[in-house]
Amino acid sequence: MKNMPAGALLKFASMCAVFTLMTATPSLAQEVTLHTTIKNHRFQPSELKAPANTPIVIVVRNLDPTPEEFESKTLRVEKVVAGNSEITLRFRPLTPGRYRFYGDFNEATADGAITVE
Repeated sequence: MKNMPAGALLKFASMCAVFTLMTATPSLAQEVTLHTTIKNHRFQPSELKAPANTPIVIVVRNLDPTPEEFESKTLRVEKVVAGNSEITLRFRPLTPGRYRFYGDFNEATADGAITVE
């Protein structure tokens, strides 16, 4: 490298820096999409599973003619799903655990959870 032209040395140093950044930076995980429906004031399926440390998208389809609210204190979300419509919720990567959600308008029957492993 001592006899290497300045331009080649600079190019080599740049390539080393890029390689270091590529290997030192963790790769971003692809998001996972989960689906649930609301029918007869119940989530179906009520138990969802997702991998840890991965962005999560939940698509909630309300098949009932009446509105329902998808709510979760642990996920920090509160969103109304109009009757016969659909919403999409996006969440940051989650750590392992169980995250409860429920229908605020029919909490006695509309209950579910996401298990992150």
